[in-house]
Amino acid sequence: MSRVLMLGLTLLLLAGCASSDRYVLWETVPPESFPKLTAVGYAPLAIQPAKTQSERVLMAMQASKLAAYRELAEQVYGQKISATASVNDWAMGSDNIKASVSGIIRGARVVRSYPEGEHYITELELDFSRVWAIYQQQNRPQRVKEVTYF
Repeated sequence: MSRVLMLGLTLLLLAGCASSDRYVLWETVPPESFPKLTAVGYAPLAIQPAKTQSERVLMAMQASKLAAYRELAEQVYGQKISATASVNDWAMGSDNIKASVSGIIRGARVVRSYPEGEHYITELELDFSRVWAIYQQQNRPQRVKEVTYF
């Protein structure tokens, strides 16, 4: 019985040592193609809370840019929809829908930003090859310089 126990412990120790004698280097493989997403944001000029026209234009410019970023975030991460409805006496009592977007957009660029009639418009582009390059810059892959065996 003790021989079987000793043999089992020896095999267990050898199996544990076998996996620790090597180092596996993982290589990052880029996708075959990178999509480009576009988004457009609109903001009305007339309702901006500013005293002068130039301030209204600047505020609308910023609002249209944020609207375009929101649209990009919707395309990349999706939109969270929460809905509730209630029925009283077989008639619709209330119906509420909430939508939200959450995410981080890196690498987008402004293609055009311009006033058009009563609105300010901003067009954005998100090229995923640029997103890939940013990600690779932040998470630099490492290569083996030297391996030491003990």
